[in-house]
Amino acid sequence: MRTTLRMRRAAVVFTAIGALALTGCGDDGGSGKDKSGDASGKGEDSASSVTLPKLDGEKISVAAVWTGPEQANFTKVLDEFEKRTGATVTFVPAQDPIVNFLGTKIAGGQPPDVAMIPQVGAIQQAVAKKWAKPVGAEAKAQLGKNYAQVWQDLGAVDGTQYGVYFKAANKSLVWYNAKAFENAGASEPKTWKDFLATAETVSASGVTPVSVGGADGWTLTDWFENIYLSQAGPEKYDQLAKHEIKWTDPSVKDALTTLAELFGKPSLISGGADGALQTEFPVSVTQTFTGGDQPKGAMVFEGDFVAVNIAQTKAKIGTDAKVFPFPAVGADSPVVTGGDAAVALKDGKGAQALLTWLASTDAARIWAEAGGFISPNKALDTAAYPNDVQRKIAEALIAAGDDVRFDMSDQAPQSFGGTPGKGEWKTLQDFLKNPKDIAGTQAKLESDAAKAYKS
Repeated sequence: MRTTLRMRRAAVVFTAIGALALTGCGDDGGSGKDKSGDASGKGEDSASSVTLPKLDGEKISVAAVWTGPEQANFTKVLDEFEKRTGATVTFVPAQDPIVNFLGTKIAGGQPPDVAMIPQVGAIQQAVAKKWAKPVGAEAKAQLGKNYAQVWQDLGAVDGTQYGVYFKAANKSLVWYNAKAFENAGASEPKTWKDFLATAETVSASGVTPVSVGGADGWTLTDWFENIYLSQAGPEKYDQLAKHEIKWTDPSVKDALTTLAELFGKPSLISGGADGALQTEFPVSVTQTFTGGDQPKGAMVFEGDFVAVNIAQTKAKIGTDAKVFPFPAVGADSPVVTGGDAAVALKDGKGAQALLTWLASTDAARIWAEAGGFISPNKALDTAAYPNDVQRKIAEALIAAGDDVRFDMSDQAPQSFGGTPGKGEWKTLQDFLKNPKDIAGTQAKLESDAAKAYKS
């Protein structure tokens, strides 16, 4: 769950969703790598996109919640930084919520030099607590060269730059079992109306159409946010995210009514509402791509990181597992993306050099080539990504330009938007079980939000 929590951070409206034409994209075995070659081992040569200081003998620590393949790939990025600077970098495993983890470290007098922080609100907390150090001139220069203004703004507080966004994720994707679609004679939907019709078509073939990981409340906030952003539009989205309008607003009623068109039909959801509420996110994915041509679900909604869970099955992405953009409810299809920002917690040449490195194209290329990574760095040649699926997802993210908006639940106080069994998570789980109670759901959301935003 922690892996996915880190990546559920932002919302984007794409005016040209055609950039995300993913159907049938297969793994090309890495043949699409950047023709300039791997950044690893280049040193400070003419191919380098960034100049770093010599830091021989300096020790730098970096805290992040990444584990497994993510930690291993990030370590490759840190290894190259060591080669270029002479510094020694130590990875410090952290826990969610990372603000609590950092608070403990700081209270004990052992803060890391840099922390990878996954929420806008968490960056703001770190600044308010006077933990975070402003980004230096060299890192700001890399940001100005390589990032859309919106990604710079997301890492700034009151006009001062504190964060360098390094890793992103596109979270408005619907992955589907190609065989189940083929057997049903179903095609990829582009609108919400088409999506519901496709679900009915798949259901008529004898396969339950939609797998929902309702045991993890954050997946339900993502369903709501995609629908709300597409239907209500970005201005309303911004207002609700800041609690400038109430959750009793008619726009929220409209979004819940739309969501109830799916949640209100138990036959369309694997296991019905009760089954979904007992299904954790990883299982919602794996049960979609196991069971041959009779999977427990034909479609599952979530981000590009679904590929990690698909890899636990025998399904091959691009052949057995395909993907389409979240269907448009309003004029545009929405896209939810996530991001992790590097923030310096100590003054020092080493911490600032690492921020500069992470803002560079060379650093982004290393993890992009390794896979399982999307960079918000617009200067990165998307040929660096190892397959067409990741390449198209990355291109769509960059095409969004300055239309990025951070995930609504992650802009909210943690007690409302990010706590299991409480606030938005719990209320939307209750809504999944009883989608007819739209007014009651709105009232409960507003009551919890009002308390949380005041505290």
